[in-house]
Amino acid sequence: MAKEKTTFTCTECGGTSPRWLGKCPACGAWNTLIESVAEAGPGKNRYSGSQFAGLAQAQAVMPLSAIEASDVERTPSGIDELDRVLGGGIVEGGVVLIGGDPGIGKSTLLLQALDALQRAGLPTLYVTGEESGAQVALRSRRLGLDHSQVNVLAEIQLEKILATIESMQPAVAVIDSIQTVYSDQLTSAPGSVAQVRECAAHLTRCAKASGVAIVLVGHVTKEGALAGPRVLEHMVDTVLYFEGDTHSQFRLVRAIKNRFGAVNEIGVFAMTEKGLKGVSNPSAIFLSQHSEPVPGSCVMVTLEGTRPLLVEIQALVDSGGPSPRRLSVGLDKDRLAMLLAVLHRHAGVACMDQDVFVNAVGGVRISEPAADLAVMLSITSSLRGKALPRGFLAFGEVGLAGEVRPAPRGQERLKEAAKLGFSVAVVPKANAPKKPIEGLTIHAVERVEEAMNVVRGL
Repeated sequence: MAKEKTTFTCTECGGTSPRWLGKCPACGAWNTLIESVAEAGPGKNRYSGSQFAGLAQAQAVMPLSAIEASDVERTPSGIDELDRVLGGGIVEGGVVLIGGDPGIGKSTLLLQALDALQRAGLPTLYVTGEESGAQVALRSRRLGLDHSQVNVLAEIQLEKILATIESMQPAVAVIDSIQTVYSDQLTSAPGSVAQVRECAAHLTRCAKASGVAIVLVGHVTKEGALAGPRVLEHMVDTVLYFEGDTHSQFRLVRAIKNRFGAVNEIGVFAMTEKGLKGVSNPSAIFLSQHSEPVPGSCVMVTLEGTRPLLVEIQALVDSGGPSPRRLSVGLDKDRLAMLLAVLHRHAGVACMDQDVFVNAVGGVRISEPAADLAVMLSITSSLRGKALPRGFLAFGEVGLAGEVRPAPRGQERLKEAAKLGFSVAVVPKANAPKKPIEGLTIHAVERVEEAMNVVRGL
């Protein structure tokens, strides 16, 4: 018997190599090539037939102005926070990929959404490849979804799943998960690069042709990235990531890619006995409830997608040894070192012999530079042991020359702060509103030393 021919496939980009290499020749990633059985082609002229098809329907060449296009209709999922992340609801024929750590609540959230859609009169289908139908039924009863009419199919063969979707024509179908699905046309095992890529392509093609919205659940790697080839994220319309600590009751759903809405939009959920519930005022999660103001605490307004969120920045400055530590949680550590240098050079606040710890409360990750000013003020407050006044907030980017640069959409940030009862704000001069905001005293500054002088006078 002839030995089966094997090939090596990259788990990052899907590129192939006839032999094992430490570095992928296609994308340059290290230690990503895995061995798999090579697929037998139909013949020399394998590209001459109709073996390959596009994800969307083919169309003749036309100018953009001649193509009829209308705004996509959205169907609310019944969960407001999920609709916010999706851009207003589920789009007909759209494909959504949702990933997250095991046990974080992906299946729970999608089962709740399907039940809400079913109760609104839309046919739904839940395809489970990881659980039996009885396990899904038990979970639905545990979530309080009594007498749920969501159709459940326990199947991992792609051809049977596609046949069921075509015969039932549900409005929304959930595939839980794409790594468990396999096609008979391929000989590799479920979860392999080839299987994940081909199954996702067939399901995407089905969604575009039939108008069924399909939600794919994806596994994640140890590093937190979606498992499987990167092309999986490119072919779908929307990519959502579940974030949050499994030991905390709060979860964040973040849109990394969205062809029908804003990216980096977040939805905030709380895990309860009856499943995931949307949090209407997420700023309350990220603010500590101090009876009196404490040193080292400063509130800032960050933007997550289109939503302004109030987040508390806490700093602790303590006497260090010969090699002081610089530690930040939820913020960039390299940026913290830069801000300490600016603080020393332009504001005369020296921390070279001090340990500096900075934390964003609530487990939120802040990537925008608008947190710079709040970080510097919290460090100064902790170093001097003097608390900032109650109802105080600050935001703004700080440059190496000590200037305070404006943050995008400053008016929305200030209005959100005023709505939540904050009374004093230190902001970049370019973000100062032309009309006063009721109940909010605004101090506009251009440089770091100005901000420090304003805080000393409060």
